[in-house]
Amino acid sequence: MKRILFCTLLLGLFLTDADARRYPFTRPDKSVLQYPAGSSPDYSLFLRKLDTLLTTGSGDVRVLQIGGSHVQGGTLSDQLRRRFLSLRYGIDGGRGLVFPFSAAGSNTPSSYLSSWQGSWDSANCLKPKGTDLGLTGMAVTARDTSARVIIDLVLRENKVLQHHYAFNKVDVLGEGSLEPVLILNGKDTVNGVHGPRMSHFDLPYYTDWLQLSFKGKGSYTLRGLYLDRPSSGFTFSEVGVNGASTHSWLQCSLLEEDLRRVQPDLVLLSVGINDIQGEYFDEQRFKANYRALIQQIRRVNPHCAFLFTGINDSWRRGAGINEHTAEAERAFRDLAAEYKAVFWDWFQVMGGYGSMARWEAAGLAQPDKIHFTPLGYKEVADYLFDAILEDYYSRR
Repeated sequence: MKRILFCTLLLGLFLTDADARRYPFTRPDKSVLQYPAGSSPDYSLFLRKLDTLLTTGSGDVRVLQIGGSHVQGGTLSDQLRRRFLSLRYGIDGGRGLVFPFSAAGSNTPSSYLSSWQGSWDSANCLKPKGTDLGLTGMAVTARDTSARVIIDLVLRENKVLQHHYAFNKVDVLGEGSLEPVLILNGKDTVNGVHGPRMSHFDLPYYTDWLQLSFKGKGSYTLRGLYLDRPSSGFTFSEVGVNGASTHSWLQCSLLEEDLRRVQPDLVLLSVGINDIQGEYFDEQRFKANYRALIQQIRRVNPHCAFLFTGINDSWRRGAGINEHTAEAERAFRDLAAEYKAVFWDWFQVMGGYGSMARWEAAGLAQPDKIHFTPLGYKEVADYLFDAILEDYYSRR
């Protein structure tokens, strides 16, 4: 069994993009998981669950990443998802949480497609507009039966060993007087079982495409869809909203309720780049906001593990290199020590102060020196995943 696991670990390393590690300005020696409190019992529990899944193929492991535009873009999270799934054949536990961003006039994560018809009103955690928001930090409201959205998990890249996601169970997170129904393959109608603020659908077959439509009269506010399958395995969900800060996520009154559907074993906390974009950075407020968010997660799973990913070097709009990054990094370490969590130093791994300009010159970052290119996000994800994998293997 150990020989099989070793082979899967080698395969996971092999799947790292061929271009990785060719950039001399990065610091691979800094890409390690840090334990500021000396240990992390909850993260050790996560590793034991992951080990059981990889060695026996049984059990469920669920990871959630929370962030801003780095996460909404999708490439960072999807590369992490692919790398985890590469560790053992057949451990796909479901695609997890998705949202039809196109209906809200925003960009859909790169790992799936969304489209819409009819009239939709939108809200998000930066501008709630009085809407009860949940874990996705987004909501769209339909006013009649002409409104519909499509989610398509079509493969966007033709790559060797590309994973194909399919599902046969759907939970629609939302509420209203309109009744949600699903259309499969453009023709098969599936009715669900409707409860408070969520409807469950058992599909007659596996699919990678669905249309959400409505019947009746009134309105319906949609917070997201959870795409699942009955087999045990690994699920990676990401929730990101462009521009979201720690304060933004605290505007989601139904976040804790939606978390009960996701039930994460590990949460990657990647919120912070938008907290440091102002002239001043309130480190104490930043930590207080994170404490409030962590409390909500721990009420759902008291033993949930946390991995603070830190934030990248960046430029503050119109003000040159962002001087607040070091303060935010200190806050992340303090929080990791306080909650016996794990910390990965994104800032130092990419090269530290001023390194974003070198990433841009190499085609890895956007001209705004805040965001990355798809290749850059994959590079970041590979560094983070390799740190997780090396830490896991060293503790077996």
